[in-house]
Amino acid sequence: MVAIALSSIFGAETADEIDLSGAWKLRLLSELPIGTTGVVESLELPGEIQHHLMHMGFVPEARVVVVRRAPAGDPTVYSIDGFEVALRRETARSIRVREYEAK
Repeated sequence: MVAIALSSIFGAETADEIDLSGAWKLRLLSELPIGTTGVVESLELPGEIQHHLMHMGFVPEARVVVVRRAPAGDPTVYSIDGFEVALRRETARSIRVREYEAK
């Protein structure tokens, strides 16, 4: 249904003619380079850990900035909701984000 609406908007004959490859691309928080801002989409962690992180500000639509990494690459410091949190790579791999684009 979405493809039909998009094809009529863009005047394409079929949905195959519209390139949607980057439309909803999510990344793992652990993949973002230093200085990048991401918007939290989801957390895929055990209940207690997820609950704890959500209380620290890791909620959907929150902006997270990658601040710095330890010399060995783990943990990484993230800025969210006005304070800095260090997360191990294993935990950051369970948080899905989309790269934030300022308008």
